[in-house]
Amino acid sequence: MSINRVNISGNLTRDPELRMTSGGTQVLSFGVAVNDRRRNPQTGEWEDYPNFVDCTMFGARAEAVSRYLSKGSKVAIEGKLRYSSWERDGQRRSKLEVIVAEIECMSRSNQGEGGYVPAHQQAPRGYAPQPQERPQAPVQTPPATDYYDSDIPF
Repeated sequence: MSINRVNISGNLTRDPELRMTSGGTQVLSFGVAVNDRRRNPQTGEWEDYPNFVDCTMFGARAEAVSRYLSKGSKVAIEGKLRYSSWERDGQRRSKLEVIVAEIECMSRSNQGEGGYVPAHQQAPRGYAPQPQERPQAPVQTPPATDYYDSDIPF
């Protein structure tokens, strides 16, 4: 048995690119910068060293997600690694990318109350929410119990 699972969080390095295959499947491609934090041996200071990760998302969700992401957006991604190799202009090329299964937008949103809003809960760009009253749920009291110390078996 083998496991192919990856979790990353970082910032988009470019605006997402939405394409469509000849079969009609939507494909969203974007890059994410993920920093490693290491101590610089000369200065002793901590420094960030970026890793650039190519990410690809397939299907109907790809189009919806593309509307909420832009360069600089902070995201958390869960997916799997896929290795691809091909030949171009007589040279062998390859890349390792993340195939996105789940994505969460972690950028601050002005629709939220100062917290993070997942991408699937964000409103489309240009949307102005209308104030709404939330109904209050009735307070439930727990049922009365008739247990005595002598009823407990220990």
